[in-house]
Amino acid sequence: MNKPLHRLFLVFLIISSFYLAHSQNKEPRPLVQILEQIEAQYDIKFSYEPNTIEGITMVPLSSSLSLREVLDVLKTISQINLEVLSERFIAVTPKLNSTQRLEEVVVTNYLTKGISKTNNGAIQVNTKAFDNLPGLIEPDVLQIIQNLPGVISVDERISNINVRGGTNDQNLIIYEGIRMYQTGHFFGLISAFNPYLSKGVRVSKNGTSALYGDGASSTILINDSDVIDNTFDAGFGSNLLSVDGFAKIPFSKKTELQLAVRRSFTDIIASTTYDAYFDRIFRDSELNTSNDINSVLALDERFLFYDINAKLLYNIDKSSKLRIKLLNIYNNLDYNQIFTNSDNNFQENRSALNQFSYGASATYSKVFDNELFASAELYYSNYDLYAKNDDITNNQRLTQENKVEDYSLRLDVSKKLDNNTEIRVGYQFNEVGVTNFEDVINPDFTSLNKEIIRTHAIFGETERYSKSRNTYIRLGARISYFEKLQELVLEPRFAFNQKLSNNIRIEVLGELKSQSISQIIDLQQDFFGIEKRRWQLSNLEDVPLVRSQQISLGISYNKNNLLVSLEGYYKNTDDITAQSQGFQNQFQFVNDIGSYTVTGIDFLINKRFNNFSTWLSYTLSNNDYKFDNLNQGGAFPNTIDLTHVADASLTYNLNNFKIGLGINWHSGRSYSEPAEIQNPFNSNIEYKNPNGARLPDYFRADISATYKFNLSKNTNAEIGGSVWNMFNQINIINRYYTVDADDNIIEIDNRSLKFTPNLSFRVNF
Repeated sequence: MNKPLHRLFLVFLIISSFYLAHSQNKEPRPLVQILEQIEAQYDIKFSYEPNTIEGITMVPLSSSLSLREVLDVLKTISQINLEVLSERFIAVTPKLNSTQRLEEVVVTNYLTKGISKTNNGAIQVNTKAFDNLPGLIEPDVLQIIQNLPGVISVDERISNINVRGGTNDQNLIIYEGIRMYQTGHFFGLISAFNPYLSKGVRVSKNGTSALYGDGASSTILINDSDVIDNTFDAGFGSNLLSVDGFAKIPFSKKTELQLAVRRSFTDIIASTTYDAYFDRIFRDSELNTSNDINSVLALDERFLFYDINAKLLYNIDKSSKLRIKLLNIYNNLDYNQIFTNSDNNFQENRSALNQFSYGASATYSKVFDNELFASAELYYSNYDLYAKNDDITNNQRLTQENKVEDYSLRLDVSKKLDNNTEIRVGYQFNEVGVTNFEDVINPDFTSLNKEIIRTHAIFGETERYSKSRNTYIRLGARISYFEKLQELVLEPRFAFNQKLSNNIRIEVLGELKSQSISQIIDLQQDFFGIEKRRWQLSNLEDVPLVRSQQISLGISYNKNNLLVSLEGYYKNTDDITAQSQGFQNQFQFVNDIGSYTVTGIDFLINKRFNNFSTWLSYTLSNNDYKFDNLNQGGAFPNTIDLTHVADASLTYNLNNFKIGLGINWHSGRSYSEPAEIQNPFNSNIEYKNPNGARLPDYFRADISATYKFNLSKNTNAEIGGSVWNMFNQINIINRYYTVDADDNIIEIDNRSLKFTPNLSFRVNF
């Protein structure tokens, strides 16, 4: 066992021993855990929004109490109301909030505590109640969702999440009402959303609500706390990459300010974690391959990231409220080299790469006496990717920029007709502008291109339960008009959930979706080969509107802490461009219009017993392209096709101590091999069948542990440790070919993260 791994296991052993040496007191626990215990003991179900019970704690109840006595105790909690819907279903609602949506949680511990599934097919994560996942010592929402069946990142990047075979740009990611075009720090390896302010994430792989458009794959909603609890709450901490702090500051019973700041110290101190991340991102980039390392005389690198979040909560009165959100996300890399060229002359290259996002949203909502709910939401989102490379010796300079500006206004009204039926209608306006700029000196070349698309959309949907609460259905549709494209698009969606018995449910989901903005990859070395993706709008020429269709059928069995789920799906996405797919073979510089089709099965089994929880997920899928002109119009494997994906996990939670071990395996990605015999008169590489070969299988094992303890009456602390890829497995996640100066074919392998340890320490008060 190597030394870093040995040291980390020693830390885990010390944590375990320290915990077991302390007596176990009956301390207050989050209400979500109390409700789960009550559900299991009395065979009932509580229905609630995670924000409703967020931040509420209570001492565990005696198991000798009757159900009526338990409910009487719960009613004493001042923040909530209880409404008995049937013999088994009880609604938990806030006393000072809005009417509640009709959806209910049907699976409370989908993978682990804090992850649940609703009757409309969405998966929601409550990070306040979240327990533990292997490899994670922080509740990073985008890392958490990659443990869901059908969700994976083929290159381990947060900024490249693939949901059921879709590309990352086809995911609609909304943070506090703001559409996000940048989701990662460290060029995609770390989530850009502060894990201690973001309280929940909601993932819809299919059957998306008609409220949301312009995302052909999935919808991912990330939210902060939305409840004013009149309690000061703050914390700060650090891991081996960054320091952070947050605070919830109540100004009055009606007003609260939430603040969170995070900054890396990687520009000052280079930790083992930083070295692993830097090696993963820059190993095969132009910054590392443009010059022979033996000729580099001096190297100066400076990398940092930060994010700033602020949210103002104002309850105007008992029936109306205002929420204002501001955010800033920033990445900066300065990379300077001094080296000797072939003539033994000194040469200097100065490179800079910046990513930054600004966002703001304001939401006003009001509940009227007749259970009519109305809201208005306005947001602005700005994303800018800027790169500059100065070659002083040769008097050359390259500047590139990709900028997105997004404005949106949404109005919606919902009406609760009775306890079983709700309708909702609304209107949304969007204006998205994309600017691409490129400037080259010696030879001189300048290009500036800006495009704008305005979209008007109306939407409506209805949700209904049967009187027995055994049947749920949501029907909706979204009609969008894209001004520039002069296209009117109808997108119906539906979700159906049927309870067949106390333990068995079936689910049918379907949707039609479209999107007018996507990412393209012009050249392999755009932005120094680090960030190769640029946003681009659909047009009337070579970038059409992307459209997708999906339907799925699932069945689940849930009894005695055993969950077995099986879901089959069919997904087709049309009018994608070849330049958006990241080809690095004979199609790299070719543009064409085509589609991909995915068929697959997601399987999950999860068993909880005592303080242990174990689960296994497996996805079998087939993902094929079909382009009009590529491969003579025939089908061939998608560049992100993974036929088999399997994850397994074992976690142990005992009060304040948590430890988890996980294994991740999947079959290799497809790639194109060069032909054995090359044409000597052709300067380009000639290939065999496109994506006809497979990389070796991927295998990774992770481990993590955390322990909470009290520093004083009102102050607690948490220490944690994790190892990503604990066996230091060498995984090849991408392979492509290039030609050197002597016309020899060079094989380049992109490798995954190596052994990557991390430690954290936090204080909350």
